[in-house]
Amino acid sequence: MAASTSPNGQGPLRVSHKPWDSPLMSPAMSNTVDRHERYRLTNRFVEVEQRPCIPVSGEIHFSRLPRSRWEERLRLMKAGGVTVVACYVFWIHHEQHEGEVRFEANLDVAAFVRLCESIGLDVVLRIGPWCHGEVRNGGFPDWLQTAKVRHRTNDPAYLQLVARWFNRLGTHLHGVMGPASNVIGIQIENELYTEPQHIIELKRLARKAGLSAPIWTATAWGGADLPHDEVLPLFGGYGDGFWVEADAPWDSTFREHFFFSHVWDDPGIGADLREHLGSNDGGAEAAKPRTPSPLYPAATCELAGGMATAYQRRPWPQALDVAAVAHNKIGNGSAWQGYYMFAGGINPADNLQESHATGYPNDLPRFDYDFHAPICASGRLTGSFAELRKQHAFLSAFGDRLVQMPSTLPDTLPKGIDDTSTLRWALRSDGHSGFVFITWHQPHIPLAPHHATRFEVALETGPVTLPSQAVTVPPGTIAHWPLNLEVGGVTLEWATASPLSILGPDTSPTLVLAAEAGIPVEICLPEGTSLSGPADGSAGNTYVIDGNDLASGSVVLEARSAHTALNILVLSPESATQAWILDTAAGRELLLSEEPVWVAASGQLAGRSAGVPDVRRYNPASASFEAVPVQGGTSAPPALRPAVELRRPSRPVPYTFGSLAGRASAPSQETLDALSMAYKVGVPAEIFSGGEHAELEITWAGDIAQLLVDGVLVADRYWDGSPWVLEIHDAGITPASEVTLQILPLSKAARVGLPLDAQRRRDAVPGDLAALDSVQLTSWSSWHEKVSYAN
Repeated sequence: MAASTSPNGQGPLRVSHKPWDSPLMSPAMSNTVDRHERYRLTNRFVEVEQRPCIPVSGEIHFSRLPRSRWEERLRLMKAGGVTVVACYVFWIHHEQHEGEVRFEANLDVAAFVRLCESIGLDVVLRIGPWCHGEVRNGGFPDWLQTAKVRHRTNDPAYLQLVARWFNRLGTHLHGVMGPASNVIGIQIENELYTEPQHIIELKRLARKAGLSAPIWTATAWGGADLPHDEVLPLFGGYGDGFWVEADAPWDSTFREHFFFSHVWDDPGIGADLREHLGSNDGGAEAAKPRTPSPLYPAATCELAGGMATAYQRRPWPQALDVAAVAHNKIGNGSAWQGYYMFAGGINPADNLQESHATGYPNDLPRFDYDFHAPICASGRLTGSFAELRKQHAFLSAFGDRLVQMPSTLPDTLPKGIDDTSTLRWALRSDGHSGFVFITWHQPHIPLAPHHATRFEVALETGPVTLPSQAVTVPPGTIAHWPLNLEVGGVTLEWATASPLSILGPDTSPTLVLAAEAGIPVEICLPEGTSLSGPADGSAGNTYVIDGNDLASGSVVLEARSAHTALNILVLSPESATQAWILDTAAGRELLLSEEPVWVAASGQLAGRSAGVPDVRRYNPASASFEAVPVQGGTSAPPALRPAVELRRPSRPVPYTFGSLAGRASAPSQETLDALSMAYKVGVPAEIFSGGEHAELEITWAGDIAQLLVDGVLVADRYWDGSPWVLEIHDAGITPASEVTLQILPLSKAARVGLPLDAQRRRDAVPGDLAALDSVQLTSWSSWHEKVSYAN
């Protein structure tokens, strides 16, 4: 692969700041209609408590999690930088049988909203009534799906049923909505393309039922025709998806998200349903791609937090894949970062999944909805959690400035999605200060190092050129470099490290920067400002940090002007990945931990560890990291190998179990029972004494795996090469349980699309693929910060 360089192999990459093309204005929504005490919209940004900001919303489905897990998941989401929780309210989960509406246990929406409020999280309720979410009938109960009505239209018979459901939901939520509520958004319908009047009517019915919020939204992708004044259009972006054909190449609708662009629509999302269900269910041919409304800012609700696994196609997005798409949207001008999913889950009962049997184009697992999300269904964190956490810390600290900066694309753009040599970057600037966004990563088609990279940015106050010498941008670089960044009265003209946060009081702040792997850290200061610490200042006002100094994990510097000083903490790439920026009882703090950390109800630190907790806190006074004293955790060996006994060998499998519209169908349970190999898994009693969280991790290969507890199916998984992790208490496993693992072989000829590494393993065997590589049990113990009280 040939390495890429700047155009013509010489000279900087150029961009000229472009100001906003329309004046700042306030729409009726949230300003004169549905006013709220904290939230309001402008055409450029969301304002929270009279401060422009970039909300970060993460999807979690309360009904796909045990109620006992809600609080930890929510605290983890907040620790990951999520400020708003988004969740579908699936009608089918609440009223499977007509007239029997349930809001108890993990269906108690009001209790979930109140819990979010107690943790400091706002909420967007996505009330449908049709939701999708890979749920049976898109969330319609069977009795509604078969009703003699024209679904998703203004058919009076259909609206009567919807009004009844909305009224019951409104009654349940009475007292948790209103101008002071943490319910700050309501989404109407989902992926409805040609029925703007229906959206207006649904909004009217919801309001009549007592459902209220300052912001009403609707999904806008696929060229959706939305009522102009009634809803904030929301967009999405997935770098891969299960909804294309099994053998399809990496689709252009996925690839485009790895480029900076001012096109927000994604015609790929929901395209399979548009084609398969047709106009009777709100589908239609994708219209001309729509743009954000001039009334509202560019906002998203479905940036890929991962991806669901369908039987016929099984993507497994990696951490940088997720981070790259999200980062590009920020560089494109996003005013709201919304992820789907941020926390995975498990369907609350069998046969509640999207399936061919219910006329939908994909067979999804009967239980599994892990989604490869930043927080897995088991509660384990994936690599994407740490990558997104860094971006969200940046948005928390600098979002009030960033959101007022329009996005400008560079003079030289990639020639198309096949261009792997032109650097992908963009500018957000207010004409004086700004950030250069660089994303040099994509999956499937590797990128080469980009050599001879320098930038020339034309601002209203004059040009800024960085770095002092051209650098090589390695593949995997996701960076946002500051221009004329002022903190505490000290200005950085530029730096080749990404701002992470600001710690400490305004009178003595510490700017935290994250170094990029393989790129020297340079900091340029204006005349009259000096820098002290382990940095080479031989190039005038440009200082270079020696990579050896960062080997310890961090470097502390002091920038001093005539009247003030700024402490600068530079984290190595490895330390930045372990960094948590948390608002505790002591204020905003920087922690380093490889394991989960959050803020407990007391305002003190808490977390979960598979051994002795190792959490370090940055102390600005001593400019050093200090161990956090904790209570809890364990020094016991965290991993156990349970006894595994083969009870039944597998049998040959056919290459197909049927299909629908050319897509492979999943086998029936009878077929699985007849052809799968079966293992008895002995779960030792000692694993239950280690704490309230214990994971069963299964590394395997094949087609479908199922876990049965005392003969009852409780979990399933389609193989994509990733380990299968389950929380044993959530799976209903007790010391007395009989646990059976079934693995169905994968036919070599099955029309199933797999990630590259999984496909290579499949290709390496001459026939059917079925293997159990390992089974491991890990016990996690909770801990909390030990607080010393003075006498």
